[in-house]
Amino acid sequence: MNGNSQRFRRLRMLSAGVLLTAVLVPIRSAQAAPAHETNGPTLRQAAAFDTSPPLRELAAAQAARSQAAGTSAVKDVRIERGPAIADQGNSADGAIQSAVVPATIPGTSANFDGLSNQDNFNVFGFRVNPGDPNGEVGPNHYVEMINLVFGIYSKTGTLLLGPVDTGTLWAGFPIDECTEPSGDPVVLYDQFADRWILTQFTTRGLDFPNEPLNPFYNCVAISTTGDPTGSYFRYAFTTGFNFPDYPKYGVWRDSYLITTREFGVLDPDFYGIGVYGLERNKMIEGDPAARSVSIVLDSSVVPINLMGDGLLPPDIDGTTKPKNDEPAPIVGSQDDGGPYGATFDALNIWEFDVKWRSTPMASLTLKAQLPVAEFDSIFPCAPTSRDCIPQPGITNPAQFLDILSYRQRVTWRLAYRNFGSYQALVTNQSVEAAPGIAGERWYEIRRSNGSYSVHQQGTYAPVDGVHRWMGSIAMDRAGNAALAYSVVNSTDVFPGIRYTGRLAGDPAGQMTLGEGVIVNGSGVQTTTNSRWGDYSSMTVDPTDDCTFWYVNEYYTAAGQASSPAGWQTRIGSFRLAGC
Repeated sequence: MNGNSQRFRRLRMLSAGVLLTAVLVPIRSAQAAPAHETNGPTLRQAAAFDTSPPLRELAAAQAARSQAAGTSAVKDVRIERGPAIADQGNSADGAIQSAVVPATIPGTSANFDGLSNQDNFNVFGFRVNPGDPNGEVGPNHYVEMINLVFGIYSKTGTLLLGPVDTGTLWAGFPIDECTEPSGDPVVLYDQFADRWILTQFTTRGLDFPNEPLNPFYNCVAISTTGDPTGSYFRYAFTTGFNFPDYPKYGVWRDSYLITTREFGVLDPDFYGIGVYGLERNKMIEGDPAARSVSIVLDSSVVPINLMGDGLLPPDIDGTTKPKNDEPAPIVGSQDDGGPYGATFDALNIWEFDVKWRSTPMASLTLKAQLPVAEFDSIFPCAPTSRDCIPQPGITNPAQFLDILSYRQRVTWRLAYRNFGSYQALVTNQSVEAAPGIAGERWYEIRRSNGSYSVHQQGTYAPVDGVHRWMGSIAMDRAGNAALAYSVVNSTDVFPGIRYTGRLAGDPAGQMTLGEGVIVNGSGVQTTTNSRWGDYSSMTVDPTDDCTFWYVNEYYTAAGQASSPAGWQTRIGSFRLAGC
């Protein structure tokens, strides 16, 4: 988001398409990006490339610059983009775990405060909503990114660099849109190459026709070494005149993957889902000729229920890559109670295959629709579709919290792990687990011999009046799973962060270890835009392939006193038995 102008607009209602297409064709080159893609994959060179000075030097230069005078304003990073969804009543959840299980889960090892909205105020002179916290752990560091700053920590919580605005990483880059702190940043660690990937999108031109038409970019920086404070190879890949909203990234075999929700600016009637592969091997080497391939699912061609409000790319955990000939699974969910015409609840599995060679090949194919236990992703919210979850002491419904900005999708991350005889994918989404109560639906999908199945699923929602939402899940090398999320209720649980887990041999669909606390909140959010972060992130430590690291946001009384959007983030780690 640019601090000097509002660059966000509303999405008109979307209509469902009637045809399903799959592509398996050679990629054609494109010099200028079209408004949207319907005829197959497109190959592009990076729009710009360079090598940055060390990030520690860029950060020091940014810190020396004077900042704008402070304001009490809270800027909305992304205004609602999607149809207003009316709740049609709660349907019984078909996989609910409602029993309160005694807590046997281990406590946290690392547990420290991360970035906050106060950091935005200190850097920019204003605060933003939502925070969108996400982070990744490496051998010696934890890197966190939020709207609109990032920081680098030791694994014991010492702040080594930052907070610094996201545009600073791009200082002096030829595409100067990348230097603007636009929002939705994402951080990855590539354990196979010992490299860090820091990203954000651009927003210049989003207010067209009130500002000049301008192409959009995914700005992707990859560290030149394993030191996240050092120099970066910097790339910009255009999405043409489609705004690449809510980007999600993953490390795959020989590609970095991106999925986006795409909204036409030149063609404002266009809505689609973008799937991108970036040429990983060349990017690691800092090759200016690194390419991207994209396929964009057009909602006028592909039924919207098959893509919903977005798809997730896989992100590899562990040390075993997929086989050379295995495509990347791209996963989304559909809800028969949602607005897009689904007739049953399911997970939709697409396969994205890129073969990097002198004449690359790419395909995106709907591989499977896996029926799942009944779930309800549409929460009763009023006066707007974001005003959903009550907080202690809050009587104004316009100050209730948003359960999830984009309901018709699974949420960050789609954690992938190769166990040899099969591959496991775990992900989750927020649901109305019981009337008026938010819970976390989670899934373990398995791929074996090219076929997919839902190995297990569950909705974690103990009957205790506490809402659980905005979660993230991952699996360690032993097959144990850990799920963490935001919590709140209307009386005495302030917005905080908890976690649960299960061991590999435990009964299917059950989080058997009870609940641990990363941090208890002590304050509430009082904005009337209700935005709660659209990201949280569970990752696994590459040094032991066992320790889980999680980041999310919460509130303190001091944060509440500082601003209606005085949120804070917290980073915690823990390890489950048998790993």
